[in-house]
Amino acid sequence: MRLAFTKMHGVGNDYLFVDLTGGRPMPPDLPGLARAMSHRRLGVGADGLILVLPSTAADLHMRVFNADGSEAEMCGNGVRCLARLAWDRGLAPLGPLTVETAAGKIKAEPVLEGNRLVAVRVDLGEPRLARRDIPLAGSEEDRPDEPVIARSLSVEGRTLGFTAVSMGNPHCVIAVDNVGAVDLEELGPQVERHPWFPRRTNVEFVQVIDRSRLRMRVWERGSGVTSGSGTGAAAALVACVLERRCDRRARVLMDGGELEVEWAADGRIWQAGPAVEVFQGEFPLPEGGSGP
Repeated sequence: MRLAFTKMHGVGNDYLFVDLTGGRPMPPDLPGLARAMSHRRLGVGADGLILVLPSTAADLHMRVFNADGSEAEMCGNGVRCLARLAWDRGLAPLGPLTVETAAGKIKAEPVLEGNRLVAVRVDLGEPRLARRDIPLAGSEEDRPDEPVIARSLSVEGRTLGFTAVSMGNPHCVIAVDNVGAVDLEELGPQVERHPWFPRRTNVEFVQVIDRSRLRMRVWERGSGVTSGSGTGAAAALVACVLERRCDRRARVLMDGGELEVEWAADGRIWQAGPAVEVFQGEFPLPEGGSGP
């Protein structure tokens, strides 16, 4: 049996989309399938697998599996790409679209130049800042409803300043003077699995260029180093605003491109950026299992 997929990316953050609308059957062993398809040498190669499903609560339902097979609550670049896929494939008319995720419903809308779709804009909702909502462990003195802003995190003998943000998924945003000097491969997994983060965390290292530009590199929970992160860019902006280091609207520059992010007056995060189809293909489903 062969599984049809579409590879797409937003700012280089690439995912394999499988359309399961129209009564198409659910493949077996989704974590194993995500690992097999995402493998950069033995599979197609991607940061994860995204299922496009029918929904009774929204226009479409999205499930996200990281490259290691773990399921994520949400994916900012993924939801923009899903919207683009839905419009291009006729799964929804070109216009406002709602997507059901494990983090809640996300609204997407096309950004047009004439008749040409040039970007996708999404409403990512309000950031969650309470310690319990990240979630973030702490001592008995730490209140579960308090925010965690510009705190210190001890990692292998070094102290990192961080702010914790949830965009429906957990983020640890670390301020640095030179993001290019950060060893993501070393620090990323140590922070992701730090005991303070019981569900692990995405890790963003952020350098403020000026009040309206941030430079970010990311270690994504379950996928490792990625070229960008949509929810990570949102969390980075929120953290820098809370630390009074940037304005509420900024460009977030990542290895794979940039996103426009705004923390609006009503508290909601809006984000606009590219959603690009790379290619379509078919993946053979292994017999007796789905992954290496």
